[in-house]
Amino acid sequence: IGEYLRDYGFNLDFAPVADVNTNPENIVIGSRAFGDDPQLVAEMVSAGIRGLHSSKVMSCIKHFPGHGDTKDDTHAGFVSIDKNWEELEACELIPFKAGIEAKTDMIMISHITAGNITKDGLPSSLSQEMIERRLRRELNFDGIIISDSMAMGAITERYSSGEAAVLAIKAGTDIVLMPENYTEAFESILEAVTRGEISEERIDESVMRILSLKDKYDILI
Repeated sequence: IGEYLRDYGFNLDFAPVADVNTNPENIVIGSRAFGDDPQLVAEMVSAGIRGLHSSKVMSCIKHFPGHGDTKDDTHAGFVSIDKNWEELEACELIPFKAGIEAKTDMIMISHITAGNITKDGLPSSLSQEMIERRLRRELNFDGIIISDSMAMGAITERYSSGEAAVLAIKAGTDIVLMPENYTEAFESILEAVTRGEISEERIDESVMRILSLKDKYDILI
């Protein structure tokens, strides 16, 4: 996969999928996952990352903290999970930990709301507790964090493009993917920086992660 992507001129694949397909009623993950055994998924995720890297293609594992035990689809609207952090550690987080150990370049944050983990009531993609506390500090991931598409129903039904983009950046997201209204998202982030709601240092953190990754893969800036 890495070889033909590179031949076509792509340098990033939003893969491999690190979700564990544990819920037979899941309508969005299914065969996108490697299976329902977290150890098997972890092995496949690690192998997928190594394969992409061998072709100088960047990897992005998804959808943190795990979309495999849900029944609903974040493309359409609100989705929540009932598991606590310890329960995720016993299953869903195993492939993500393996992916971090395998040096994945990016992790995509889902829009799943995890009420028994975060107390802010926000989708994971907008939650500082999920991103900074759990993914950055607890799992020690220092690569790029990218949101799932911000044009999905789980976001657009509850937030404007500007609100979602600002919340995502404040939460620690480095790249805001596919806002429903790009101009509104950009201008809202700019306004938040201008009024001091988001610091320039916070923006610089993400910029440096992105530039460092481009430099690693010899991508022209």
